[in-house]
Amino acid sequence: MDIQRSILLVALAIVSYLMVLQWNEDYGQAALPTQSAAVASNSNPDLPDAPAVASSNDDIPAANSEQAQPESTAAVSDQLIRVKTDVLDLAIDPRGGDIVQLTLPAYPRRQDRPEIPFQLFDNGGERLYLAQSGLIGSNAPDKSSGRALWSSAQQQYQLADGQDELVVELKYSEAGVNYIKRFSFKRGQYELDVAYRIDNQSTQAWSGNMFAQLKRDSSGDPSSTTATGTATYLGAAMWTSEEPYKKVSMSDMDKQADKETVQGGWVAWLQHYFVTAWIPGKDTSNVVQTRKDTKGNYIIGFTGPTLSVAAGAQAETSAILYAGPKIQKHLGELSPGLELTVDYGILWFLAQPIFWLLEHIHSILGNWGWSIIVLTIIIKLAFFPLSAASYKSMARMRAVSPKLAALKEQHGDDRQKMSQAMMELYKKEKINPLGGCLPILVQMPVFLALYWTLLESVEMRQAPWLLWITDLSIKDPFFLLPIIMGATMFIQQQLNPTPPDPMQAKVMKLMPIIFTFFFLWFPAGLVLYWVVNNVLSIAQQWYITRKIEAAAAKA
Repeated sequence: MDIQRSILLVALAIVSYLMVLQWNEDYGQAALPTQSAAVASNSNPDLPDAPAVASSNDDIPAANSEQAQPESTAAVSDQLIRVKTDVLDLAIDPRGGDIVQLTLPAYPRRQDRPEIPFQLFDNGGERLYLAQSGLIGSNAPDKSSGRALWSSAQQQYQLADGQDELVVELKYSEAGVNYIKRFSFKRGQYELDVAYRIDNQSTQAWSGNMFAQLKRDSSGDPSSTTATGTATYLGAAMWTSEEPYKKVSMSDMDKQADKETVQGGWVAWLQHYFVTAWIPGKDTSNVVQTRKDTKGNYIIGFTGPTLSVAAGAQAETSAILYAGPKIQKHLGELSPGLELTVDYGILWFLAQPIFWLLEHIHSILGNWGWSIIVLTIIIKLAFFPLSAASYKSMARMRAVSPKLAALKEQHGDDRQKMSQAMMELYKKEKINPLGGCLPILVQMPVFLALYWTLLESVEMRQAPWLLWITDLSIKDPFFLLPIIMGATMFIQQQLNPTPPDPMQAKVMKLMPIIFTFFFLWFPAGLVLYWVVNNVLSIAQQWYITRKIEAAAAKA
């Protein structure tokens, strides 16, 4: 009968495993992007709102001196301006000069389809996500009545081989004022400079403000590699003098609009592995705003200081746009606090040095999988004394397990007498019942920090290890690492003393199974870390337990 039951359990496990594999093949892959839709009509200009101005369009960042104008239908741009560098492939809408599409050729959407790049900005294909900028004011080109329609010398620009910089200029003239909107790209860089040159050939003084903003709908994170897609932060953030990294979630914008004045700083939109950010001049005073438009899109942006240009004079203003991966070192160089968009959570002060060490190990080994293994060994060695104290305590508990069983037999259901007898036994055997827990609790912050380091670092994205593990940032395609992890948990459990409470003992037996299912959809890099940690713990615990039991046998 036992043999039949064992055969049925094994058969059930195999069938369940095959079903999970088939489900993963059918539904586990990230969807490929659809063809982007054409640019929608821009009858609603995308300019920020100023509370002091009663505007018919709540998307407009009107300067305080501008009076509301009736909204009119703007012309629709008939052709996008395409720009391609070695790391960016984007499209600019002549209506407003906004970046409405942007893909990252160096970061494929899926590892099995390297020809399809990850799409960051989109103008309505899969989502709405735009980088917008313009000039506002009483006689500036962007008004509540519509956005400026820029012209360019050509429709396609490409950074040529051997060329280190590419400049794309858009032109617009109105009321005797000539404008140039200049996009400057550099080889190998994900940031670009967006500058406005105002040539006032009119007979009156010109005045206006530059604005720049990021606009996104409420769709999910296409770069998330977790089972739920919500494990990492998706939302806005900004720099303030009080907080170098202030999150402004979509739920915050649902409640109320935010507006404050900052010196320099930045505004950004975060998702897993990638970030977009507008960075104004560090010496400028800017009004940062977050809000939600009438169509339900979320906006974070800034409006720069007023720029005055006398008749016959010229002036220029600019900002930097970053659109790419969360590479900490480079983000920190662009603007203070921007590196914090690699969000390690409340344990960032531990995660930062852990990543620094992991990066240095990778510079030697050249493989992130082996680097994770070496890092886990180093952390395990650093906590060896604490772990040893914990395992010694558990080994002594295991040694007195027969005596605990005898006490339970002796006192039956009398919990008070049983507790008193256990305390006396612990005192006699010099066992601290918390000795096995406290060292583990001390180590938990470090292991949690390592968890977030591996989860948040873009360097892990599509990074191979060996054999079937070709991407450490997504789940094991055959779920073998989680199964190995569950097996190591079971083995480790056998080395621990059996809990005296029967119900607790049953729960502990179920833990390896529960954790195995829990880890099925974890990124392979995280599961690899857990497997290595478990294996090292088993070896250390087995050695200490054997040593203590041998000493007890001689006594």
